[in-house]
Amino acid sequence: MNALMQSPGHIDPVTVPRAKTLRDDGRIDLVGLTKDQLRDVLTEAGMELKQAKLRSKQVWHWIYNRGVIEFTSMTDIAKAMHVWLDERFVVGRPEVIEAQVSSDGTRKWLLRSPDGQDYEMVFIPDADRGTLCVSSQVGCTLNCRFCFTGTMRLVRNLTAGEIVGQVMLARDSLGEWPSGEEGRMLTNIVMMGMGEPLYNFEAVRDGLKIVMDGDGLALSKRRITLSTSGVVPMMARAGAEIGVNLAVSLHAVTKEVRDEIVPINRKYGIEELLQACADYPQANNARRITFEYVMLKGKNDSDDDARELVRLIHKYKLPAKVNLIPFNPWPGATYECSDRDRIKAFSTIIFDAGISAPIRTPRGRDIMAACGQLKSASEKKTRAELDALAEEKQAALG
Repeated sequence: MNALMQSPGHIDPVTVPRAKTLRDDGRIDLVGLTKDQLRDVLTEAGMELKQAKLRSKQVWHWIYNRGVIEFTSMTDIAKAMHVWLDERFVVGRPEVIEAQVSSDGTRKWLLRSPDGQDYEMVFIPDADRGTLCVSSQVGCTLNCRFCFTGTMRLVRNLTAGEIVGQVMLARDSLGEWPSGEEGRMLTNIVMMGMGEPLYNFEAVRDGLKIVMDGDGLALSKRRITLSTSGVVPMMARAGAEIGVNLAVSLHAVTKEVRDEIVPINRKYGIEELLQACADYPQANNARRITFEYVMLKGKNDSDDDARELVRLIHKYKLPAKVNLIPFNPWPGATYECSDRDRIKAFSTIIFDAGISAPIRTPRGRDIMAACGQLKSASEKKTRAELDALAEEKQAALG
C-alpha cells in the first residue's frame, strides 16, 4: 500500500507516493482502516469471505466501542481465532514519549510513530467540555511566522490510523471506554494541532469518518472543527466530504500583513478565501465559521484592523465569530502579544457590530501546549537556526 505525502513545497506541497511504513514484526495495524478495508485485510490474510464479513464487524466493535487492544479480550471470537489474528494483526496506539500536565489541567503528549517521527496532541478540559487538539502532519510547510510549528520542516503526513490513534489514546488516558457513555470528558475534537489538515485531506477525511461513524467512535460532526490556513481549492471538498465545522486562521485583514504572517495568502488571497467561506455548505447561524485571529502587538491589532474585519465579514454575509488569541510566546519568536487593553478594545469594536469576538484564555503555556506552540520536542533549534530557516523559506517564496 502506498500513502500520499506532501514534500516540502513552501506554500503548495507536491503530492508524491510514499511507501507505507511496516512494523518490525510485519503485522498490520487495524486502527484507521475503513470497514471495507478491515474486511479486505482479513480475506487477504486467508480468511473466507463470509467469515471475514462477520469477524470484521466484531473486531470493529471491540476496537472502537470497547477500546480493546488485545484480541484475547474479544470474548465473542473463538480462542483459536485470537491466535490467528494476533499473528497477523495488531490494534495499535501511538508510542508516548512524554506526557505533561499543565498547572491549568491541560495535557500534552509527545507521540512517536513506528518510523520514528514525533508529533504532539493536546487535551484541554473545561467545565462543560473537553477538547482534543489533533495533529495531521509531522511538521508543517506553511511557515506562518507567529507559529512555532512553522519553524519545522514538513516531514510527512500522518496516516488515517495515526489521526484516529490520537483520539483512541486520549480515550485510554481519560478512562473513557466503552465509547458513547454519558458524562465523558472528551466531547470535542479540533484539527488544530501540527500541520495543515487540508494538505493531508484524504487521511484527515478517512480518520474523521471513523471518529464520526455511529458504529465507530460516534462523535457528532457538530463537535468537530477543522482549521485551515486557507487552502481554498480543498475547502469545498472538506464541506462536501467531511462536513464538520470550519475554522479559518485569518490573523490579518490586509494583503501586506497577511502575506507576511500567513504566507499562503500570496497564493490564495483574503477575498478568495472569504468567498470560499461564504460557499462552505455547512455554514449557517447555528454552525458559524470561526475566524482565528492571533493578536500581535503593533502588527494587526489596531482599531482600523478591527473595523476592516467587520466590513469583510459583513461584505460576504458570513455567519461568523472571531476568536481573538493572545499571542503565545516561544523561543525565537519575533512578535509580541498585544496589550490586554488593546485586545479588549479590538474585541469591543467587533462585538458592537453584532459579531461575537471572545478573547481566548491561554491554556497550557507552561508546558508549551498553547495555540501556536506545538512542536516536536526532539527538534529544538537555536535562534540563529530559526532565522536561517525562515530566510530560506522566504527566499523560496520569492
